Amino acid sequence: MGVTETKLKKLNGTVHDRKVIKISDRDGLYIFHLASGKLTFTFRYQWNGKSRDLRIGGYPALSLTQAREKALEFRKMLALGQEPSIQQRLQKNAVVEAVTVQQALEHWLQGYALNNRTNHDKHRAQFIRHIYPRIGDLPLEQVDTHQWVAVFDAISSGTYYKPAPKASGYILMNCKQALKYCRVRQFAASRALDDLNIADIGEGQDKGDRVLSRDELMDLLGWCGERVKKAYYRNLVYLLVHFGCRTGELRLSKVGEWDLDSMIWTIPKQHSKSNVEIKRPIPEALKNFLSNLINASENGYLLGDLKQSEAVSQYGRLIYRSLDHDKWTLHDLRRTFATALGDLRVEPYIVEQLLGHSLGGVLAIYNRSHHIKAKRQAMDVWTQWLTDSFKTLDPSGQPKEHVCDALWH
Repeated sequence: MGVTETKLKKLNGTVHDRKVIKISDRDGLYIFHLASGKLTFTFRYQWNGKSRDLRIGGYPALSLTQAREKALEFRKMLALGQEPSIQQRLQKNAVVEAVTVQQALEHWLQGYALNNRTNHDKHRAQFIRHIYPRIGDLPLEQVDTHQWVAVFDAISSGTYYKPAPKASGYILMNCKQALKYCRVRQFAASRALDDLNIADIGEGQDKGDRVLSRDELMDLLGWCGERVKKAYYRNLVYLLVHFGCRTGELRLSKVGEWDLDSMIWTIPKQHSKSNVEIKRPIPEALKNFLSNLINASENGYLLGDLKQSEAVSQYGRLIYRSLDHDKWTLHDLRRTFATALGDLRVEPYIVEQLLGHSLGGVLAIYNRSHHIKAKRQAMDVWTQWLTDSFKTLDPSGQPKEHVCDALWH
């Protein structure tokens, strides 16, 4: 006959003069009644021919029902050939060493994003701002979908900062990838975000179709030549217009990437969104401009500084206002570049390579050529078009000074 709850209540706190009284219950469960009056649940079992005692917990912190459930769990382990004391230690270690949400996201940032995302610092900044203060210190495996949704809803609705539904969707997708990365590597396991989509908590990023007109481009090149503007951004925008590259590729660019002998700019794969090395021909018209930038650099960065991506994006998204244009962003300069090259009859695969996109299909597998000659011809055509367009007549009937000269004189 097993022990009853009534008996345990009566025994609890009752002192005696023996070292320990062992009371059998069932399924290997014993109650050890210590001389001090304390009661301890213990599981007794045989392993490798030896009798072993495994402490489960004390009464009444642990109820009789809970102790019996634990004893049954241990009996199942024995049936599977698992040693209960080892399994209990593993479970305790898992609780003590539980990976927090912040640790999981940082594991992804360090192990994946740092080497594969040019804007990894933006991801961390968003996590620090929106995720870590809310659930960052909680064990990842114990944070359910409801708690994650509350965080994303706060981002979308503007509970702590201004409403940012697009940022909410963007952060969700990064968190989903981070959790999958941790799960696959068995660093931590959570499927709380598996069924959550952007539409459930925010908005997707705008694909956009904004293309600057010829006149708008000329306004922008004129803006680049105004000495009152910050040199970092004047130079950045000027090169974005000419190369159609990603902002991050220039923001992170080191002077060593620019070979003015071969006239090739080589973007290392760690700065490339597609994780492949990109080679772009340098137009002859930009040689002196780039030479001045290289010579002026004191820290190895082409633009003379390493600014955060958020700062560059924030500045770039407001330039249109000073030019009295309809809204555009720095990323729209890439679309403008691609569209203009198409209008100039440059082959699509060359445009794709100049943009730094990975080629699809058979080209992606068999064609490893950088097509330098074809890309150089395309860049020369584009640079000449910009030069010809900018040299329009002012009211005095004289051609305007080219912005490349204005930037350095």
